[in-house]
Amino acid sequence: MDSDLIDPFVRALDAVAPFDAVRALEAGGPVHPLWQSLVETGYLDALVAESAGGAGLTLGQVAQLIEALGAHALPLPVADTMVARALLAGAGIVPPDGPIVLASSLAQPVQGALLADHALVDTGDHLVLSPLAALGAEPTGVHGSLAARLTGTAQGPALDRPAGGLRATAALLRACQIAGAVARLTHISTDYAQTRVQFGKPIGRQQALQQMLAVMAEDMVACRIAARLGASHGLPVPVLPAASAKITTSIAAARVANSAHAVHGAIGISAAGDVQLLTRRLHEWRLADGSEGYWSGVLGAARLGSGVSTLDWVREAVFG
Repeated sequence: MDSDLIDPFVRALDAVAPFDAVRALEAGGPVHPLWQSLVETGYLDALVAESAGGAGLTLGQVAQLIEALGAHALPLPVADTMVARALLAGAGIVPPDGPIVLASSLAQPVQGALLADHALVDTGDHLVLSPLAALGAEPTGVHGSLAARLTGTAQGPALDRPAGGLRATAALLRACQIAGAVARLTHISTDYAQTRVQFGKPIGRQQALQQMLAVMAEDMVACRIAARLGASHGLPVPVLPAASAKITTSIAAARVANSAHAVHGAIGISAAGDVQLLTRRLHEWRLADGSEGYWSGVLGAARLGSGVSTLDWVREAVFG
């Protein structure tokens, strides 16, 4: 993406959504001031067609914006709202003003639902734009989580359900968020290892930590490639590229979280520290909209059902 587009968005996030703002949201602070600041950036309509008043960008062009949201551990459903506004505008439905979550399934918690006003719900037949008030959002009880279980019945305007539903698109958004959080954690851990001194020298000079940081860097690159490859197919996201992206990033999420805590030691789990904000999001996003186990099953079934060689299948089904 052109730096002229991504850099202003990152600067806006740095200004309005620092880690202290994330802590405030988790503590029950007001959502509207932060949301309004993001609305004023104009990026929420990045995926909306120009004919409908948006920027007309593709999901591939917006992937780095979503990674930036992940790097800030932001639980607000900004990426979900970008996609929802594009789908609604494409169906001739005027999008509501507030945050919208993508509810790809009511069988598992929906990310950011406690901060949203509406949900775009995949009913299996249609997509329904429903007020959250009609869906009975219930907190998960997980510390700091702003996800919720939606137990009611979706009520509101309906639009056509894309092939494969919303799950692949939602999973790809989580993959992009994971990629951003993994990159931020890798940089934070590297900087800490270079400055934290024990026994007279930086801990980053220890061979074991150097190996750990090298693996984190490898995971960072793998996540970025997988997420952007999935996003390059545009909306709606095809199932198999989404599966590949979510498998890769979800596997890396747990490994990078563990390594970050190993590098930081006790300070990494401190509520006053930033590491735990990112690692908690990684674990949430890893499970959201299908874990690596779920998507591995989808990808494996598709491969076994194909009659071509594995190489040809990967070229066609995943890389397109």
